[in-house]
Amino acid sequence: MSPNRVIRPLVAADRSGVFRILEGAGNFTPEEVATALELIDEWLELGEHSGYLTYVMESQVAGEGSSEVLGYVCFGPTPLTDSTYDLYWIAVDKSKLRGGVGKRLLRFAEEEIVRRGGQMLLVETSSQETYGGTIQFYEKTGYDLVGKIKEYYKPGDDKLIFAKRLPAPVAPTVVEVDRPPTVVRVEASSYSL
Repeated sequence: MSPNRVIRPLVAADRSGVFRILEGAGNFTPEEVATALELIDEWLELGEHSGYLTYVMESQVAGEGSSEVLGYVCFGPTPLTDSTYDLYWIAVDKSKLRGGVGKRLLRFAEEEIVRRGGQMLLVETSSQETYGGTIQFYEKTGYDLVGKIKEYYKPGDDKLIFAKRLPAPVAPTVVEVDRPPTVVRVEASSYSL
């Protein structure tokens, strides 16, 4: 049977799978992995009140009851803004790269942000060579490089800021249909006070 891919809120049982993905990515430092896990722990403890909306994509094999975390995304509203969100983390199992997992997670985040009234998503990343695929990913998914802070992380490592204006939610279309008038029969009754 072919696996079914589902995006859902991260639960405690997913933590080890996400840790495995972060460690295996090859471009996150131990401090960055620890920070990502701190945000996950805040989500697990406080849910939406943490400000870190955290979801996983898992592969479920029907009939077998087994599942595997393929990737995760963490985003949240930017403090002191009306409708801007930050993408804090997106990571995909290295063996699943180029399989559409990252694009589906990013598209899910964008749709969820729009559903919540968001209008813009910001992404920060490193200029290091190991992030070349990441930079191309954002460019291919419609993000514009809107800022660069030289040597932000360390000498030779610039901070790149990408942004994407999200579409306004589409209002449902109301279609008026000509129908014959509805007749309501009202029975007369008498009331005494």
